[in-house]
Amino acid sequence: MTTPAETAATTLREVAAATEHLLHTVAELDPEAVAEPCALPGWTRGHLLAHLSRNADSLVNLLESARTGQDIPQYADEQAREDGIQQGAGRPLAEQAADLRASADRLAAAAAALPAEAWGAELKHRHGYTFPASELPWKRLCELEYHHVDLAAGYTPAHWPDGFATAEFRKLTGRFATLDGLPAVELVAEDTGDRARLGTGAGAEAPFELRVEGPVRALLAWLSGRADGDGLQVHRNGELLTDPRTALPALPPMG
Repeated sequence: MTTPAETAATTLREVAAATEHLLHTVAELDPEAVAEPCALPGWTRGHLLAHLSRNADSLVNLLESARTGQDIPQYADEQAREDGIQQGAGRPLAEQAADLRASADRLAAAAAALPAEAWGAELKHRHGYTFPASELPWKRLCELEYHHVDLAAGYTPAHWPDGFATAEFRKLTGRFATLDGLPAVELVAEDTGDRARLGTGAGAEAPFELRVEGPVRALLAWLSGRADGDGLQVHRNGELLTDPRTALPALPPMG
């Protein structure tokens, strides 16, 4: 059986690779691009980069909580989180890149210093729920992979690593499996063979109203709000629809 420390170590290697990939993308930006809009409403690329840097520091706080056993919040409060993003958004690109690197290094150092047994500690997310410390690296990986796409600088869902796309597809479909208000939807990942059911529909044994097929990355892009159905085929009651965007149900934000 894999230990929490081993699980964390595996994901931390993925985090390191994703960090380097993001830093490479940032290095290729023109200096003025940092002030241009990203894919997140109301945010520039500067807002997004500041968020990623402060997120890394917030996770250092949680690792310190795991190491010491003290209740150390991820952020001092929600206003402090917002202030960190707003105050950092307007910085020049070189300063943003340096901060992104330095904060990632601080997180890596904190993870490396954590005793093996501490990876089993329970941590408190800023939204109030608790989770094992061994899941913290995956949360950082999600921040990096999803927001790399949101940067709108050439990195797309098609670039997501295989393991990340498959694991997140399974996580999000599990989360949405019993979501009220959704029709009965069957998702089929043609490249991995994964299948999932969304929504309660008319009950677990009822026929599917919609069947959505496509590569796992395209399915995850829709599930995570990064695409509106590009690359997917949608059948309603067995009939192929010409425009899947007109039929796919609205999903809640990831939060």
